[in-house]
Amino acid sequence: MQAAMDEDATTGNSRAAETFDPDLIHAIFKLVWRRRAEKGSGGNEDIDVEPALETSRRNRSTTANASALKVSCELLRIFVAEAIQRSAFIAEAEDATVIEPTHLERVLPQLLLDF
Repeated sequence: MQAAMDEDATTGNSRAAETFDPDLIHAIFKLVWRRRAEKGSGGNEDIDVEPALETSRRNRSTTANASALKVSCELLRIFVAEAIQRSAFIAEAEDATVIEPTHLERVLPQLLLDF
């Protein structure tokens, strides 16, 4: 029993270190923001909240708060972990030893609805 608890504690500590690199996520965000800025206002985005009058699309910051990046990394980590867990459950039900792309395809619709 103690060995299992020690293993859980070790796994918990390693999970904290196993997250996406905030610099990588920031680079992805900047790429998306840059592409949207290049498209201009031609896109049909359904936005419920209007930005402040003094903030135009071209003047919006392309930087991200460190806390926002940290939360984004954690959300992405949880999403990927959940996708793997659900895919593994399907693979196990089919007596497969490897998670195949078809397993992920089967769980992805419900996973996206849950997130």
